[in-house]
Amino acid sequence: MTGFRLTQYAHGGGCSCKIPPGELEDIVRGLTGYTSPELVVGLDDGDDASVVAIDDTTAVVCTADFFTPVVDDPYDFGRVAAANALSDIYAMGGRPLVAVNLVGWPRDVLPTEVLREVLRGGLDVARTAQCHVGGGHSIDDPEPKYGMAVTGVANPHRLLRNDSARAGRPISLSKPLGVGMLNNRHKATGEVFPQAIASMVALNRQAGRDALDAGITAATDVTGFGLLGHLYKMVRASGVSAVIDAAAVPYLDGAREALRDGYVSGGTKSNLDWVRSGLRASVDEDELLLLADAQTSGGLLVVGEIPGAPVIGEIVPRGEHLISVR
Repeated sequence: MTGFRLTQYAHGGGCSCKIPPGELEDIVRGLTGYTSPELVVGLDDGDDASVVAIDDTTAVVCTADFFTPVVDDPYDFGRVAAANALSDIYAMGGRPLVAVNLVGWPRDVLPTEVLREVLRGGLDVARTAQCHVGGGHSIDDPEPKYGMAVTGVANPHRLLRNDSARAGRPISLSKPLGVGMLNNRHKATGEVFPQAIASMVALNRQAGRDALDAGITAATDVTGFGLLGHLYKMVRASGVSAVIDAAAVPYLDGAREALRDGYVSGGTKSNLDWVRSGLRASVDEDELLLLADAQTSGGLLVVGEIPGAPVIGEIVPRGEHLISVR
């Protein structure tokens, strides 16, 4: 497995290869607005997963997430992709039940043994999450891609949503930022950053449970649109604004050095450009790029306090700017 650098077989990597948020909103404009008593959460606010109520106590939570390699090691790639897909269920306050693999593979370029390691990594993380893996779908693809479609369950009256943030509440972050910068450096140089891998493969299960136990109703996970992008979607959907204390935001070791040395993805720059019209900042451009860094399998951004997650800001009444960074 060591003879192949998976990141060299794809133009992007991880969640930074997502379609830019502004462009994606243009694509789905006109496709929103579908309402149904059973569809509790749909497309309208770009939440982390869809939710369909089955009865008064049970809802089905559905999501899908896949991407090109974010790390060179195939087993780690599988673990990261699986943890990232499962995170959408936790971000809604749900419990994953079953997942199916989503695979695109350049069969004439990369051996099937490499793909087997990717799938093994995904299976191991799903087992840790006590989530069944029940097959999947694969295609012959010029670039390697892997992820999962995940189905979970939740109480329809105890959800974590991105449209329920309320003024006067603190904002907490369950994982440090910076994996985007470190992954971009890894792709360019081959340097391995165990701290980034450890962060990406860690499940958001406990953070989701703690949020529900604390009576919290608003949360989202921080992935390809960066902290600023996902917070922007949340405050816009909730009719509020947010203030971020930049000095309180945690970062992985090496993230600032990667920024200093220029390892900034195009996705990160697109994220910052997207939120600029609603942003007021008293910090410099580098700090904003860190806050907009395209994360892969990032933490939960929670409106409330949970154990082990630093408070990085607060929700305030809707003002002239959707987000203020100081």
